Order: sequence, then C-alpha cells, then structure tokens
Amino acid sequence: MGQTPNDLVGDLQASPPDVRIGLTRAGVTGVQKAIRIRHDGREKTFAAQISCTVDLDPAQKGVHMSRFPESFGEAVDEVVIGEAFLVETLAEHIATQIVERQHALRAEVRIEAQYPIERLTPVTGLPTQEIATLIGIATASPERVRRVVGVEAWGINACPCAQGLVRGAASERLLEAGFRDGDVDRILELVPLATHNQRGKGTLLVGTESRINAEHLVDIVERSMSSPIFELLKRPDELFVVEHAHLQPRFVEDSVRYALAETLLRYPELADGDFLFSRQLNLETIHRHDVLAERSSTVGELRSELAGAPPHAPIELQQWLTAA
Repeated sequence: MGQTPNDLVGDLQASPPDVRIGLTRAGVTGVQKAIRIRHDGREKTFAAQISCTVDLDPAQKGVHMSRFPESFGEAVDEVVIGEAFLVETLAEHIATQIVERQHALRAEVRIEAQYPIERLTPVTGLPTQEIATLIGIATASPERVRRVVGVEAWGINACPCAQGLVRGAASERLLEAGFRDGDVDRILELVPLATHNQRGKGTLLVGTESRINAEHLVDIVERSMSSPIFELLKRPDELFVVEHAHLQPRFVEDSVRYALAETLLRYPELADGDFLFSRQLNLETIHRHDVLAERSSTVGELRSELAGAPPHAPIELQQWLTAA
C-alpha cells in the first residue's frame, strides 16, 4: 500500500533536521477552549486559553502540531467534565499526555481561565460579579510532574509618598490657620489625605502538591493592595473604597511583600521546597510609565528570610519547574 500525504507529513516531522540543534520550546500557544471547573459542589464553564510546548530533540525536525489541540480536547472531555478537576490538574493531565504522545523529553502547559467571583458591594450589599484569572501551569517528563496554581486579580493602590507630601503641606496650612500642634495631628489622623491612585494587577503563583483554593489566592492578592475594586459601586460603596484605600496607602513593593507573607501565614502546610511568586503591576496616573515589583523564591528561603537570614539568590519559575 502506498503512503498517504498524512504519512509523509508525519515522517517529515520525525526526520532529522538540516541543523541539528535541540529546542527548549516548540508547540502551540493561545488555543481557546471552554473548560469546566468544579466549585461549591457545582460545575461551571469558563473560557480558557491553553498553551503547550515541548523540548525538541536535536535529531527531530519538528513536533506534530495538530496533536496538541487534539490532546486538549480529549483532556477537557476526560478530565474536567468527567472528574471535574481543578485547572492546575488539567494542565498536569495535558502535559503528561503530551509527553507520552509526542515522545518528548519534557512538556509544559499553561492554562488561563477567566473566573467570575460573586461578591457583595461593601456597604449597600448589592450582588456584583468580579472577574479574576485562574492560572494552571504544569511541566511533565517521563520521570516527574510539577504543577503551579495561581491567580491574577485587580485592586487599587494609594501612593504613600504623595500622601506624605500632602500631609506635610496640610499640616503647615493648619498651623498657619491657628490650630495647635495636637489638634493638627488629630485632624490629620481622622481625615483621609489625598494622594494619587494606581489601579493594580497582582499575580500570585504557588507551586506545590498541596491543594490550594484559588479563591483564597484572589483574596490574598486583593488584600495586598490598598483596597479591592468592584464593578458595581453605589455612592456609599464608592466612599468606602476611596476612604479605605487612602487610609491604607501602599507602594507596589508593599503589595508583593504582603502577598507573600499572607500566603505563608494562610498555608503553613507548604513544604520548604514549594515555590512562591508574587508580582504587582501598578498603572500610573501621574506618569506615562507604569511601575512593577516581583519576587520568586522557595517557601523555605522566604521563611528563613522573614526570620532574619540574608536573602538567597532568587529562583525563577522556570528553574523550579525544571529542577531535578
């Protein structure tokens, strides 16, 4: 029997390349899928974006690109609908499947799903829906699997530096107007002081075998900023958010540190070899540029640093995922 065009294409990808250099990543990115995640005893459907790459051997010309989306579809049907696993478990399942089917040295999968969270406005108690991003990352080799669960969520930061300048100027004006020192201090403690605000996006990733509740991570990210934000705000709610933010001013660096410390506090069962990553991006209002801060580390290194030990050399996500 003669070879079909598909056979020839398959042979071509398995053939040696003209330039025998291995690749650390080859695959597909931005594949759109509807996935199901179980939450509070119910299954919900979300829009997700999946990316998957493999290490490519120097002796192999290419990967079978069509097999990636095919594996995604099968994994969604088998794992999420049938067993209702979490997003990081789906990433792990796909990565393991890809290693087997592509005969790859290693596969890496990243899934990002838009996740609606039901909330009540802080004062009026009206129902509102906030959207967070759930992140599941997994790497698989024939020997081992590592996975990461994470979130991206939004909030607002009030700048402490500008607020300090406003406080100094306000104090001088009050003293010039005849108020005594003690009264000035009391006034400035009672009245939220103006500053410029930054809408912020926080990212928090946890690499562990322990089960992590993604909504708890959203809460940690939001509380690491000066105030959470809401799609729906009546006037009493708006007053609450503005006052709350200005009574708790934070730098972009503060948000990263608070998120890491709160994660360690909430999850004492995390092993020293587990991984944490926190990133805060603030969208500036008085500058054209934006500001960011981030930290990645093992849990053990962060614990020792909080206890007073000098900081270790940082370990990046990719290092942790591929560590032996």
